[in-house]
Amino acid sequence: MDKRIEKIKNELHEKSYKLTPQREATLRVLLENEEKHLSAEDVYLLVKEKAPEIGLATVYRTLELLSDLQIVHKLNFGDGVARYEFRADDKKHHHHHLICLNCGSVDEIKEDWLETIEKRVEDKYHFKIVDHHLMFHGICHRCRDKVNDEDSLQIQKVT
Repeated sequence: MDKRIEKIKNELHEKSYKLTPQREATLRVLLENEEKHLSAEDVYLLVKEKAPEIGLATVYRTLELLSDLQIVHKLNFGDGVARYEFRADDKKHHHHHLICLNCGSVDEIKEDWLETIEKRVEDKYHFKIVDHHLMFHGICHRCRDKVNDEDSLQIQKVT
């Protein structure tokens, strides 16, 4: 974890920002919960346990800065809540997500299956793609395994 913190500290310095104690506390919470897709409020509650003096506005500003600098990726899974996760080191693309409309769980697809499609779009439309987002909305295997009749699942409407 310390190596990643040091790497991010260097990225911040390159862009004339400092790794303040508040930013470091926020980064540590994100790193400790890297497998989760935490909202700003989730991050704040976890940061408060470590550093009670940090306010919600500071956490929001830190997350926005990290997002603007492309250190973290700000995600919206259709429920109106922004969530955050670290971007890949190459910062070219992030992974994709499977979002369950029944329980709200989010699973990740680590492979990037869109490279061929991106190449075709770039060639056909002369459009330089710098990033893409792919989310599949459906019913996860956990919910499907719990019921005999899939029509009885409570599916939330995606907006």
